[in-house]
Amino acid sequence: MTDLPPELPQLRTLRTWHQLWVQRLDQAIAAAEQREAEIEQGRQRRPPAPDWLIERGLDGHTPPVAVHVGGCHMAGKRSVGASEDDARRALTAQVPACTHCSPDSALGMPD
Repeated sequence: MTDLPPELPQLRTLRTWHQLWVQRLDQAIAAAEQREAEIEQGRQRRPPAPDWLIERGLDGHTPPVAVHVGGCHMAGKRSVGASEDDARRALTAQVPACTHCSPDSALGMPD
């Protein structure tokens, strides 16, 4: 015993309906695969994180407020990547070192 109708027109209608759903599913799968491929491509093309960060003041006229090791969770949105030399110069110029990531210790600079 089957739960399908015995009449041919009804069977063809069901087949058409299911075929349309399979097409919609295939399109959704293709779109999801495309999104995942684009995300992965973006991940591969992303530049590496900087080794050092200098956190700027509230505007362009105030001095930097902190030096961080790259990837420090306390670095604010105003942080910009810096070279090791720039980080050393900032610390030498009395820009405070982050107390969480201790860039002065990471750079081997005395207290």
